[in-house]
Amino acid sequence: MAATIMIVEDEPAVARGVQVALEQEGYAVAVLPTGEDAVAQFPELVPQLVLLDVRLPGIDGFEVCRRLRRESRVPILFLTARADEIDKVVGLEIGADDYLVKPFSVRELVSRVKALLRRAYGELADAGTGRLLRRGDLVIDLERRRVTRDGQRIALTTTEFDLLRHLAARPGRVYTRSQLLELVRDYEALEQDERTINVHVSHIREKIEPDPTQPRYIQTVRGVGYAFSEE
Repeated sequence: MAATIMIVEDEPAVARGVQVALEQEGYAVAVLPTGEDAVAQFPELVPQLVLLDVRLPGIDGFEVCRRLRRESRVPILFLTARADEIDKVVGLEIGADDYLVKPFSVRELVSRVKALLRRAYGELADAGTGRLLRRGDLVIDLERRRVTRDGQRIALTTTEFDLLRHLAARPGRVYTRSQLLELVRDYEALEQDERTINVHVSHIREKIEPDPTQPRYIQTVRGVGYAFSEE
């Protein structure tokens, strides 16, 4: 069955162009013009990915993202009309997996959609690490894409999970921010904004660390990047 993608966009021309491009790739597409419609119909549609415009009439894309995150970890890709750093950071902090600035090419959009779907639902065969990564009381289930600490489930976004598994798979290895960005963004048009990695790592720490101000798992290597603790 084809993946269902929900487009939340109030500009008909943009929504139609994206819809046609995705349907040509074989996806099922639902187009909703307002945030209220998206929140109301999400439980019925159960999409595998959401393309969410930031500037919507009524409740904006940020609020839609917040509400969806209360019930789902579905991949969310923000569409924003401005290359506004505030928009990007806010979107990532509230749980979005990626953002795309208008105007964008259809090729880049499709590439990012495929990458997010592959990361969220594709097979994660990793012969070097097996199906589970156990790091102290932290357990990362690669097959089910689940993370628990002391048996308690921790909800991570697609990007957060991928960053964590890459770091945890090789304790002690230092990754630069650029390397981490490339690992979680396998797009043809790679936007090199390493600051987004800082936002994601901060968000992961808030979720997995007993005390995020004194991180036990993900260590900052000053002037270089990040590494998973070897302890």
